[in-house]
Amino acid sequence: MRISVNVSRSIGIALFILGMTALLAATVYSTPIPALIGLGLVFWGVIIAYIQPDEYVKKTILDSTSTTLLDTLDETLKTLDYEGKATYLPPKYLNDPESIKAYIPKQETGTLPLPEAIQKLEMQPVPKDAQGILITPPGAQLARLLEKEIGTSLLTTSLNDLQHRLPHTLIEDMEIVTECEIRQADDKIDGRSQENAQSNRNVISAKFTTTAFRDTCKRATQLSTIFSNVGCPLSSVLAIAFAKATGKPTQILSEKISEDGLTSETKYIIIEEPNI
Repeated sequence: MRISVNVSRSIGIALFILGMTALLAATVYSTPIPALIGLGLVFWGVIIAYIQPDEYVKKTILDSTSTTLLDTLDETLKTLDYEGKATYLPPKYLNDPESIKAYIPKQETGTLPLPEAIQKLEMQPVPKDAQGILITPPGAQLARLLEKEIGTSLLTTSLNDLQHRLPHTLIEDMEIVTECEIRQADDKIDGRSQENAQSNRNVISAKFTTTAFRDTCKRATQLSTIFSNVGCPLSSVLAIAFAKATGKPTQILSEKISEDGLTSETKYIIIEEPNI
Protein backbone atom coordinates (compact mmCIF):
# COMPACT_ATOMS: atom_id res chain seq x y z
CA MET A 1 0.00 0.00 0.00
CA ARG A 2 1.44 3.40 -0.97
CA ILE A 3 2.11 5.48 2.11
CA SER A 4 4.39 8.46 2.50
CA VAL A 5 6.24 9.60 5.60
CA ASN A 6 7.25 13.28 5.82
CA VAL A 7 7.38 16.23 8.20
CA SER A 8 3.62 16.07 8.70
CA ARG A 9 4.21 13.02 10.92
CA SER A 10 4.97 15.27 13.91
CA ILE A 11 1.61 17.00 13.44
CA GLY A 12 -0.09 13.61 13.21
CA ILE A 13 1.54 12.40 16.41
CA ALA A 14 0.48 15.59 18.23
CA LEU A 15 -3.12 15.11 17.11
CA PHE A 16 -2.99 11.48 18.20
CA ILE A 17 -1.79 12.43 21.68
CA LEU A 18 -4.49 15.11 22.01
CA GLY A 19 -7.10 12.59 20.87
CA MET A 20 -6.03 9.99 23.40
CA THR A 21 -6.13 12.66 26.13
CA ALA A 22 -9.71 13.56 25.15
CA LEU A 23 -10.70 9.88 25.19
CA LEU A 24 -9.23 9.51 28.66
CA ALA A 25 -11.27 12.52 29.82
CA ALA A 26 -14.42 10.94 28.32
CA THR A 27 -13.75 7.77 30.27
CA VAL A 28 -13.19 9.62 33.55
CA TYR A 29 -16.21 11.93 33.25
CA SER A 30 -18.52 9.52 31.31
CA THR A 31 -19.48 12.11 28.69
CA PRO A 32 -19.62 11.54 24.93
CA ILE A 33 -18.45 14.99 23.82
CA PRO A 34 -14.68 14.61 24.46
CA ALA A 35 -14.99 11.01 23.21
CA LEU A 36 -16.21 12.19 19.82
CA ILE A 37 -13.56 14.90 19.66
CA GLY A 38 -10.91 12.41 20.74
CA LEU A 39 -11.86 9.82 18.14
CA GLY A 40 -11.70 12.44 15.41
CA LEU A 41 -8.27 13.62 16.54
CA VAL A 42 -6.97 10.06 16.79
CA PHE A 43 -8.21 9.18 13.29
CA TRP A 44 -6.78 12.33 11.72
CA GLY A 45 -3.55 12.04 13.66
CA VAL A 46 -2.93 8.54 12.30
CA ILE A 47 -3.96 9.58 8.80
CA ILE A 48 -1.65 12.62 8.71
CA ALA A 49 1.21 10.66 10.24
CA TYR A 50 1.04 7.58 8.03
CA ILE A 51 -1.37 7.67 5.11
CA GLN A 52 0.24 9.64 2.31
CA PRO A 53 0.51 8.64 -1.35
CA ASP A 54 4.14 8.15 -2.26
CA GLU A 55 6.16 5.86 -0.02
CA TYR A 56 5.71 2.57 1.78
CA VAL A 57 5.37 1.86 5.46
CA LYS A 58 5.93 -1.53 7.02
CA LYS A 59 2.87 -3.73 7.31
CA THR A 60 3.45 -4.15 11.05
CA ILE A 61 3.09 -0.39 11.56
CA LEU A 62 -0.08 -0.24 9.48
CA ASP A 63 -1.59 -3.23 11.26
CA SER A 64 -0.72 -2.05 14.76
CA THR A 65 -2.06 1.44 14.04
CA SER A 66 -5.36 0.09 12.68
CA THR A 67 -5.71 -2.30 15.61
CA THR A 68 -5.18 0.55 18.08
CA LEU A 69 -7.97 2.53 16.45
CA LEU A 70 -10.37 -0.42 16.72
CA ASP A 71 -9.43 -0.98 20.37
CA THR A 72 -9.97 2.70 21.15
CA LEU A 73 -13.35 2.82 19.43
CA ASP A 74 -14.47 -0.39 21.16
CA GLU A 75 -13.44 0.86 24.60
CA THR A 76 -15.12 4.22 24.04
CA LEU A 77 -18.45 2.71 22.98
CA LYS A 78 -18.37 0.33 25.93
CA THR A 79 -17.55 3.11 28.39
CA LEU A 80 -20.41 5.26 27.10
CA ASP A 81 -22.78 2.25 27.01
CA TYR A 82 -23.66 2.51 23.33
CA GLU A 83 -25.10 -0.87 22.38
CA GLY A 84 -26.92 -0.20 19.08
CA LYS A 85 -26.16 -1.40 15.58
CA ALA A 86 -23.97 0.89 13.49
CA THR A 87 -25.65 2.29 10.39
CA TYR A 88 -23.48 3.69 7.60
CA LEU A 89 -25.13 6.87 6.37
CA PRO A 90 -25.76 7.96 2.76
CA PRO A 91 -25.22 11.60 1.73
CA LYS A 92 -28.81 12.81 2.32
CA TYR A 93 -28.37 12.27 6.08
CA LEU A 94 -25.33 14.56 6.28
CA ASN A 95 -24.72 18.28 5.89
CA ASP A 96 -21.73 17.59 3.67
CA PRO A 97 -22.51 14.85 1.11
CA GLU A 98 -18.82 13.97 0.87
CA SER A 99 -18.43 13.35 4.61
CA ILE A 100 -18.36 9.80 5.97
CA LYS A 101 -20.26 8.95 9.13
CA ALA A 102 -21.96 6.05 10.86
CA TYR A 103 -24.75 6.42 13.42
CA ILE A 104 -24.83 4.26 16.56
CA PRO A 105 -27.95 4.37 18.76
CA LYS A 106 -27.62 4.30 22.55
CA GLN A 107 -29.94 1.31 22.93
CA GLU A 108 -29.68 -2.03 21.16
CA THR A 109 -33.23 -1.53 19.87
CA GLY A 110 -32.63 2.07 18.83
CA THR A 111 -33.73 3.18 15.39
CA LEU A 112 -32.20 5.50 12.81
CA PRO A 113 -33.48 9.09 13.16
CA LEU A 114 -34.72 11.12 10.20
CA PRO A 115 -32.07 12.90 8.08
CA GLU A 116 -32.97 16.26 9.64
CA ALA A 117 -32.25 14.95 13.13
CA ILE A 118 -28.91 13.48 12.05
CA GLN A 119 -27.92 16.79 10.45
CA LYS A 120 -28.71 18.64 13.67
CA LEU A 121 -26.67 16.09 15.61
CA GLU A 122 -23.74 16.86 13.30
CA MET A 123 -23.91 20.57 14.01
CA GLN A 124 -24.16 20.59 17.81
CA PRO A 125 -22.37 19.05 20.80
CA VAL A 126 -23.81 15.71 21.84
CA PRO A 127 -25.82 16.04 25.08
CA LYS A 128 -25.19 13.56 27.88
CA ASP A 129 -28.64 12.02 27.39
CA ALA A 130 -28.26 11.66 23.62
CA GLN A 131 -29.97 8.65 22.05
CA GLY A 132 -27.18 8.14 19.53
CA ILE A 133 -23.82 9.38 18.30
CA LEU A 134 -22.08 9.87 14.98
CA ILE A 135 -18.64 8.34 14.49
CA THR A 136 -16.07 8.40 11.74
CA PRO A 137 -15.90 4.69 10.82
CA PRO A 138 -12.61 2.77 10.55
CA GLY A 139 -12.73 2.62 6.75
CA ALA A 140 -13.23 6.36 6.17
CA GLN A 141 -9.78 7.19 4.85
CA LEU A 142 -9.53 3.97 2.89
CA ALA A 143 -12.77 5.06 1.19
CA ARG A 144 -11.16 8.36 0.22
CA LEU A 145 -8.12 6.53 -1.16
CA LEU A 146 -10.49 4.20 -3.00
CA GLU A 147 -12.19 7.17 -4.66
CA LYS A 148 -8.79 8.51 -5.66
CA GLU A 149 -7.84 5.20 -7.28
CA ILE A 150 -11.20 4.88 -9.04
CA GLY A 151 -10.93 8.46 -10.22
CA THR A 152 -14.45 9.49 -9.20
CA SER A 153 -16.63 9.99 -6.16
CA LEU A 154 -18.49 6.96 -4.88
CA LEU A 155 -21.59 9.15 -5.10
CA THR A 156 -21.48 8.92 -8.89
CA THR A 157 -21.19 5.13 -9.06
CA SER A 158 -23.89 2.45 -9.01
CA LEU A 159 -24.03 -0.79 -7.09
CA ASN A 160 -23.55 -2.81 -10.27
CA ASP A 161 -20.55 -0.68 -11.17
CA LEU A 162 -19.01 -1.25 -7.74
CA GLN A 163 -19.40 -5.01 -8.06
CA HIS A 164 -17.22 -4.95 -11.16
CA ARG A 165 -14.75 -2.20 -10.28
CA LEU A 166 -14.01 -2.72 -6.58
CA PRO A 167 -12.27 -6.11 -6.83
CA HIS A 168 -9.85 -4.84 -9.49
CA THR A 169 -9.18 -1.60 -7.59
CA LEU A 170 -8.59 -3.29 -4.25
CA ILE A 171 -6.39 -6.03 -5.75
CA GLU A 172 -4.48 -4.36 -8.58
CA ASP A 173 -4.42 -0.66 -7.72
CA MET A 174 -4.46 -0.43 -3.93
CA GLU A 175 -2.88 -3.87 -3.33
CA ILE A 176 -4.61 -4.36 0.02
CA VAL A 177 -6.35 -7.65 -0.82
CA THR A 178 -5.29 -10.63 -2.90
CA GLU A 179 -8.79 -11.93 -3.64
CA CYS A 180 -12.15 -10.17 -3.66
CA GLU A 181 -15.67 -11.19 -4.65
CA ILE A 182 -18.82 -9.06 -4.33
CA ARG A 183 -22.25 -10.41 -5.22
CA GLN A 184 -25.93 -10.26 -4.36
CA ALA A 185 -26.56 -12.61 -1.42
CA ASP A 186 -29.19 -15.33 -1.33
CA ASP A 187 -32.46 -14.76 0.52
CA LYS A 188 -31.58 -16.57 3.74
CA ILE A 189 -29.17 -15.54 6.47
CA ASP A 190 -27.78 -18.38 8.60
CA GLY A 191 -30.69 -20.62 7.63
CA ARG A 192 -33.38 -18.06 8.58
CA SER A 193 -35.53 -15.93 6.30
CA GLN A 194 -34.54 -12.29 6.31
CA GLU A 195 -36.37 -10.22 8.87
CA ASN A 196 -38.79 -7.46 7.93
CA ALA A 197 -39.44 -9.11 4.57
CA GLN A 198 -36.30 -7.60 3.09
CA SER A 199 -35.76 -8.52 -0.54
CA ASN A 200 -32.71 -10.59 -1.36
CA ARG A 201 -31.71 -7.75 -3.66
CA ASN A 202 -31.00 -5.70 -0.53
CA VAL A 203 -28.36 -8.08 0.83
CA ILE A 204 -24.81 -7.98 -0.54
CA SER A 205 -22.13 -10.55 0.18
CA ALA A 206 -18.42 -9.70 0.05
CA LYS A 207 -15.51 -12.09 0.46
CA PHE A 208 -11.90 -10.95 0.49
CA THR A 209 -8.47 -12.28 1.38
CA THR A 210 -5.88 -9.91 2.84
CA THR A 211 -2.41 -10.03 4.34
CA ALA A 212 -2.14 -6.25 4.80
CA PHE A 213 -4.98 -6.17 7.35
CA ARG A 214 -4.77 -9.73 8.61
CA ASP A 215 -4.01 -8.89 12.25
CA THR A 216 -6.53 -6.05 12.24
CA CYS A 217 -9.34 -8.26 10.95
CA LYS A 218 -8.41 -10.98 13.41
CA ARG A 219 -8.41 -8.49 16.28
CA ALA A 220 -11.87 -7.25 15.24
CA THR A 221 -13.34 -10.66 16.09
CA GLN A 222 -12.37 -10.09 19.74
CA LEU A 223 -14.11 -6.71 20.07
CA SER A 224 -17.82 -7.04 20.84
CA THR A 225 -18.91 -3.58 19.70
CA ILE A 226 -16.83 -3.78 16.50
CA PHE A 227 -17.23 -7.30 15.14
CA SER A 228 -20.29 -7.70 12.88
CA ASN A 229 -21.24 -4.12 13.73
CA VAL A 230 -18.84 -1.30 12.87
CA GLY A 231 -16.41 -3.69 11.14
CA CYS A 232 -12.68 -3.73 10.54
CA PRO A 233 -11.28 -1.16 8.04
CA LEU A 234 -11.88 -3.42 5.02
CA SER A 235 -15.46 -4.43 5.82
CA SER A 236 -16.07 -0.81 6.84
CA VAL A 237 -14.85 0.64 3.54
CA LEU A 238 -17.27 -1.60 1.63
CA ALA A 239 -20.17 -0.48 3.84
CA ILE A 240 -19.23 3.12 3.06
CA ALA A 241 -19.11 2.38 -0.66
CA PHE A 242 -22.51 0.67 -0.67
CA ALA A 243 -24.17 3.48 1.32
CA LYS A 244 -22.81 6.13 -1.02
CA ALA A 245 -23.52 4.25 -4.24
CA THR A 246 -27.09 3.29 -3.32
CA GLY A 247 -27.96 6.45 -1.40
CA LYS A 248 -29.43 4.27 1.37
CA PRO A 249 -28.40 3.44 4.95
CA THR A 250 -26.25 0.31 5.14
CA GLN A 251 -25.49 -2.09 7.97
CA ILE A 252 -23.11 -4.99 8.41
CA LEU A 253 -25.50 -7.91 8.80
CA SER A 254 -23.04 -10.68 9.61
CA GLU A 255 -19.31 -11.30 9.41
CA LYS A 256 -17.11 -14.38 9.45
CA ILE A 257 -13.34 -14.13 9.66
CA SER A 258 -11.05 -17.13 9.38
CA GLU A 259 -8.94 -18.12 12.38
CA ASP A 260 -5.78 -16.85 10.69
CA GLY A 261 -7.44 -13.52 9.88
CA LEU A 262 -6.73 -13.84 6.16
CA THR A 263 -10.23 -14.36 4.80
CA SER A 264 -13.38 -12.45 5.65
CA GLU A 265 -16.95 -13.09 4.51
CA THR A 266 -19.33 -10.24 5.25
CA LYS A 267 -22.99 -9.68 4.48
CA TYR A 268 -24.40 -6.18 4.24
CA ILE A 269 -28.00 -5.07 4.22
CA ILE A 270 -29.16 -2.02 2.27
CA ILE A 271 -32.01 -0.60 4.34
CA GLU A 272 -35.18 0.28 2.48
CA GLU A 273 -36.60 3.44 4.01
CA PRO A 274 -40.18 4.62 4.14
CA ASN A 275 -40.92 7.75 2.14
CA ILE A 276 -39.32 10.56 4.08
